[in-house]
Amino acid sequence: MPVNISLRFYEELNDFLHYSRQKKTFYFSFSGRRSVKDIIESIGVPHTEVDLILANNQPVAFDYHPEAGDIISVYPVFESIDISSINLLRPEPLREPKFILDVHLGTLARYLRMLGFDTLYRNDYQDDELISISLSERRALLTRDLPLLKNGRLTHGYFIRETQPKRQVQEVMRRFDLKNQIKPFARCMLCNGIIETVEKKEIEDQLLTNTCKAFYEFFQCSACGKIYWKGSHYKKMVQTFFP
Repeated sequence: MPVNISLRFYEELNDFLHYSRQKKTFYFSFSGRRSVKDIIESIGVPHTEVDLILANNQPVAFDYHPEAGDIISVYPVFESIDISSINLLRPEPLREPKFILDVHLGTLARYLRMLGFDTLYRNDYQDDELISISLSERRALLTRDLPLLKNGRLTHGYFIRETQPKRQVQEVMRRFDLKNQIKPFARCMLCNGIIETVEKKEIEDQLLTNTCKAFYEFFQCSACGKIYWKGSHYKKMVQTFFP
């Protein structure tokens, strides 16, 4: 006998649904015994996008097996609200904003670093590496690869909807509630290292003559040694993200 349940997905989880199922309760039928996690992902929603599941108004875990007549409500991640007392889906939310990005999000990685967020990126990361680092270093995995987010090992991840990098930054800022945690130009855009003030005399032999004459304040990455100064590129970045 088929098992019939009612499902409703909330807020941005509707992005993954067929339009006929968006923002409304719909019926879902299945045979046998299936976990609610399996059902949710079969409909198209990655488990990493889900932070709370209610079955008949009670919180349940991913391994809950719905029964006939159940009313299932599925909610997105609440990064700015602590629901740990009722969240049964993962050990605990990531309160420290640290990220690892897949190979398609290089520009977004540079922008997040520029805003001061700890962001790992390489253009040769394999899926297993991304997941392992996300787990071991408690980093949220940002990606546009839906199958990657559905990997059962992954606990914290987010599907980037936007395709334009500047809009992607705005999306991540909203999703993870980062507006009050920005530390502009605190990290190296090249390698993610910490940027520190450096005396001009210590690095002037590495500067072009015109740069050395025109600027007096310099900064250097403590990891890769890249040198920064407040030139036209800096001013353009400021105008872009801090109008």
